[in-house]
Amino acid sequence: MTYDTDILMIGHFARDEVYVDGHGGVVPGGAVYFGSVALRHLGRRVAVVTRLRQQDFALLDELDAAGVQVFATPAPQTSGIANYYQSADMERRICKPLGFAGPFTPAEIPDLTARVIAITPIIAGEVDLPLLKWLAARGPVALDVQGFVRVRQGDELVFRPWPDMVEGLRHVTYLKVDRAEAELLTGETDLPAAARQLAALGPREIVLTQSAGVTVYANGDTCTAPFTSRSLAGRTGRGDTCFATYLGQRLTMSPAEACRWAAAITSLKQEQPGPWRGDPADIESNLPDERDR
Repeated sequence: MTYDTDILMIGHFARDEVYVDGHGGVVPGGAVYFGSVALRHLGRRVAVVTRLRQQDFALLDELDAAGVQVFATPAPQTSGIANYYQSADMERRICKPLGFAGPFTPAEIPDLTARVIAITPIIAGEVDLPLLKWLAARGPVALDVQGFVRVRQGDELVFRPWPDMVEGLRHVTYLKVDRAEAELLTGETDLPAAARQLAALGPREIVLTQSAGVTVYANGDTCTAPFTSRSLAGRTGRGDTCFATYLGQRLTMSPAEACRWAAAITSLKQEQPGPWRGDPADIESNLPDERDR
């Protein structure tokens, strides 16, 4: 079958703020930003469906320049999150909501065939269960659970269980969670055990990230690969980059190989702000060892 695009990504393009030790400012963000640019540099065809204020459409020029197909709907607000880090521990951050661009509807989704439909929201409320099921009827769905458990509560972002998780995960092929999300949803502190529990609900492959690296559970097997970043100056967008890279490489590679590529590219991405824009040829000779468990 001939597809119109490799990966169709759905999520809010964000106008974020990042501060480290009180210094920083406004930056582009969101999984559709970090993920689509990385995928284009891997040679994958990508289309992005997003929502933001008409006044902020110029932010999408970077995606156009990278060769991403963009389908944007004007919204009353542009979504955004203020991220506050301390340089002594870039693993922990305080997040505050800045805006919310509203929910997607089927009418906003282009009539494109895709090898994978990646649902990558940043805040709960972007994609509801009926839309998830509608998308799953069109093709294999990849889902980042972040955008279903990170909930706006006043001027705070809090993590809450996903009420529709049991029904929702029945329609998901590739699931992305981080350590905190895995523990929230399963009660398990052991990542492979959490992955098995989530896979039992429907997803065929689970991608779990944490500060040390990425763990993939697929076909009953677990593999891990470490992050080897020399700095965490580009910490924001880690999970977005990791999941997108995994999905892109999974189109032609085994889960274990895609896991290693995801770890290698994410390691480089964390060393500087913004999306990964490297050369795949430089990655092949620097892939981390796979660690079977």
